[in-house]
Amino acid sequence: MKTVSAKKLKAMLHDGGEIALLDVREAGQFGESHLLFATPLPYSRLELDVGALVPRKSARIVLCDDGETGVAARAAKRLEAMGYADIAALDGGTKGWAAAGYVLFKGVNVPSKLFGELVEHEYGTPHVTVQELARMKAAGEDFVLFDGRPVNEHHKMTIPGSTCVPNAELPLRVPALVKNPKTKIIVNCAGRTRSILGAQTLINFGVPNPVYALENGTQGWYLAEFQLEHGSTRRYPQRIDAAALPGLQASARKLMERFAIRTAPSRQVAAWLAETDRTTYLCDVRTPEEFETGSIPGAVHAPGGQLIQATDQWVGVRGARIVLIDGGENVRAPVVASWLKQLGYETWILEGGVNSGLKGTPAARPGLPALASFTAMELKYAIDAGGCTVFDLGASMRFRKAHIPGSRWSIRTRIAADARGAKTPVVLVADDAGTTQLAAIDLADAGVKDVRLLDGGPAAWKKAGYPTEASPDSPPDAECIDHLFFVHDRHAGNREAMKQYLAWETGLMSQLDAQDKASFRIGASH
Repeated sequence: MKTVSAKKLKAMLHDGGEIALLDVREAGQFGESHLLFATPLPYSRLELDVGALVPRKSARIVLCDDGETGVAARAAKRLEAMGYADIAALDGGTKGWAAAGYVLFKGVNVPSKLFGELVEHEYGTPHVTVQELARMKAAGEDFVLFDGRPVNEHHKMTIPGSTCVPNAELPLRVPALVKNPKTKIIVNCAGRTRSILGAQTLINFGVPNPVYALENGTQGWYLAEFQLEHGSTRRYPQRIDAAALPGLQASARKLMERFAIRTAPSRQVAAWLAETDRTTYLCDVRTPEEFETGSIPGAVHAPGGQLIQATDQWVGVRGARIVLIDGGENVRAPVVASWLKQLGYETWILEGGVNSGLKGTPAARPGLPALASFTAMELKYAIDAGGCTVFDLGASMRFRKAHIPGSRWSIRTRIAADARGAKTPVVLVADDAGTTQLAAIDLADAGVKDVRLLDGGPAAWKKAGYPTEASPDSPPDAECIDHLFFVHDRHAGNREAMKQYLAWETGLMSQLDAQDKASFRIGASH
């Protein structure tokens, strides 16, 4: 297949054209070492997710693996079968990139994480430490604490007394929550990025209150030996303060002027969506509740704060155009656009928002092979009779906790090798039937023809009352290529993982070279 050198790719990433740099290794492998502007697209989910990440089939694509496993070549074959036309691979993968003297990064959502650190540095975002917050609480000072994360993250664990107001909702909801302009506002998240961006959002928006980011968020609170709260249901009010809306819209217009943010009518956006030489993303930045009531066909739900926090989960083409949709109040979309522009994206706001009348087109689902299935009862009989081989394609950590007795953990990347010589039928078990259908493609190529799936997945097995077994050390850590331990383990209260994560986050800026730093436009109007 066509390859590009590390030097050539570095130039392509900064030549102003559209490019999708897709790292097709699994999540754990990606998180341990990857290129800064690589988008994670695991081979195990390739055809399921590529349409949303790279909607234009003629887009320039460069695939990346570690240079040894050959996953990029396999991914290229699959993408060509889907109609993607301009595909190359990074010569030598991540190892070739490092050998050329370029930096590799650990972690996930690195451009967004780096952005948060750069924002704090460039704007001088005020912050308070967890010790200062504890003192303020004990002294009964006049302040409010807002958790800038989504509701589900807030509910899982937060700092006692905080109220969930996701970052993009902050300017819109604060008037109903804070009546005194002298009340201090503190924004927290789990670590750093959303605390910084949430606080700076309110400052840039012109909120008169003193605003601060909580340094190191809930992790810093926990590491300081303070107790976290679990199960909180405190959240932003559903209704927008109508009396405050004109003033908020005026502030949003000032923000748009500062960052030269433009709007586009539905006819212009429709024309963009029809283009064959440019990529346009439609992102609905409203709350989940609003999105569920209906949106524009083809729009993806990308809650505003999360779109900035993890842009590479929605946007896979560097240099593409992003069109934002809100409820038509024209407050949230300008807030999100102001950050996307500073991230380096061409960003527009759809005039009229969700009520614009735009007729988008829902993304087409990939054609996947139909598989015969076993019910839980049929699979139980087959296992007891020794008449099949069972592979569990779910998350490795879930497999460790509970799996069907006698099953083996595998993943699409290596399912063909794992199934070599296996007794058929080969039965695939997963929470998402799509991943079993993709794995079946690789098995068929390897000559395994009798492949079936467990209808209903692990949930059906459990519902039938059949036993499961645990294997805390199997698969071993080295084989859990879908799991990034230092990112995920911090959520389970692992203090060392938290320390490692915070040190990683604060150390990102030191890895950034001048050319990549210039991709960000922090504080600039353009």
